[in-house]
Amino acid sequence: MKRADNPPAFRSVATTAVHAGRTDFQTLGVHAPPLDLSTTYPIPELGEAVESLELLAAGAAAAPSPIYSRLYNPTVARFEGALAALEGAEAAVAFGSGMAALTAALLAARAGEPGATPRQHVVAVRPLYGGSDHLLTSGLLGFDVDFVRPEEIGAAVRPETALVIVETPANPTLDLVDLAAAARAAAPAPLLVDSTFATPVLQRPLAHGAALVLHSATKFLGGHGDVLAGAIATSEAWAARLRQVRILTGAVLHPLAAFLLHRSLPTLPARVRLAQEGATILAARLAAHPKVIAVRHPSLPGQDPLGLLGRQMDGPGSLIAFEVAGGFAAASRILGAVRLLTPAVSLGSTDSLIQHPAGLTHHVVAPEARAATGIGEGLLRLSVGLEDPDDLWADLAAALEAA
Repeated sequence: MKRADNPPAFRSVATTAVHAGRTDFQTLGVHAPPLDLSTTYPIPELGEAVESLELLAAGAAAAPSPIYSRLYNPTVARFEGALAALEGAEAAVAFGSGMAALTAALLAARAGEPGATPRQHVVAVRPLYGGSDHLLTSGLLGFDVDFVRPEEIGAAVRPETALVIVETPANPTLDLVDLAAAARAAAPAPLLVDSTFATPVLQRPLAHGAALVLHSATKFLGGHGDVLAGAIATSEAWAARLRQVRILTGAVLHPLAAFLLHRSLPTLPARVRLAQEGATILAARLAAHPKVIAVRHPSLPGQDPLGLLGRQMDGPGSLIAFEVAGGFAAASRILGAVRLLTPAVSLGSTDSLIQHPAGLTHHVVAPEARAATGIGEGLLRLSVGLEDPDDLWADLAAALEAA
C-alpha cells in the first residue's frame, strides 16, 4: 500500500490524539512510536554538521544532522508534533517540567525579537499554580509583575509588558477566564494561557487569541503519574525562540519521557471525558453535603457566569475544589481518613488524588494573596480519576464524617 504524500487533516480531537505523530509509521515499518535514547549522533560530513549546528542553535525545528540530544531528539520532536496537532498550533516545544516551560516562555518574551529592547514587565491573573506564582514573585528572573483580575488586564499592560499570563480553569479554585476578552485586553502584549486543567480535549486557547499555551505535561498529558514534563504550543516564530532558550539552559525533555507522553496521547480524550463524568457527579453530591461549605466546579449552577462552557470549553473538567468547616484541622482529618483517594499533590492521573492547596501546592504564595483568591485553610482540591464515582463517593462521605 502506498503511503499518502500528505498526512490527513484530522477533524476530531479523539482522532488527532490517536494518529498525530504517527503518519510516517508505515514508511518506518513500525506500529509503536520509536524511541531514540542517543545522546550524540555520528557526523556524516563536517560541513553538513556545521550547517546543522548553526540551524539548531538559531531555533530551527530540525536540521540535516541532529548533532547532540540537547539540540534535537527525534522522539521528543515526534511528541511535540503530536501536541501541536492537538492544540491546532504550528509547533510545540517540550521541556523537562512545566516550570521549565514557564521559565523559558518568560525568558523568550523578555528577550523579544533579535535586537529588541528587553521587556521586564509581566501582567498575571491570580490564582495561578503556586510554583508559577512563586517564580513571578521571587525576583529570580528580574521581572516587575502586576497581579490583576481579568477585567484589569488592559489597564495594567504597558509598552514594556513582555507577557500576560492567565490560567483557566485556575489552580486550585477553578476560576474561569474569557480568553478572547483577555487576548484583546492584553494586545499588543502576547497572552500565555496555562491550560493544564482543561487539556486540548476541552479547550484550545490559540483559537481564542492566545499566543502561547502551556501544559504541565506531568498531569493529564502523561496521565499515569510516571512522567515529569512541560510543553508549550505556539507559532513557529515563538517556538524558535523557545528552542534557543531550551538549548542555552539545558531544560530538555528526556526522550523516554517524550515516548511515554506520546504513548499516553491516544487515551487522553477517553481519560478526560470519563474523569469529567465522575467529577460532575461528585461535585453535585459534595454541594449537597452538610459538612461542605462551598464547592467549585464549572458544572454547578452559577459557576460559569461568562457562559464559557460550550463557547470556550467543551466541558467542565475533572478538578473539584471544596471547602469544609473546621479549617486546617478538618482538612487534615479528611486527608488522613480517605482510603481509596490518594492524599498527594499533582493531578490528571488515572487514580484520584486529593490535597490541601494552602498547605502544599500554594504554601509558597503569600497568605494575603491566598486569602484574596479563595485559597482558605479549609479548601481541598480533588483530582478525579477513572474509578467508579460511587466508590469514590463512599470514600469521601466516610472521610467527611470523620472530619
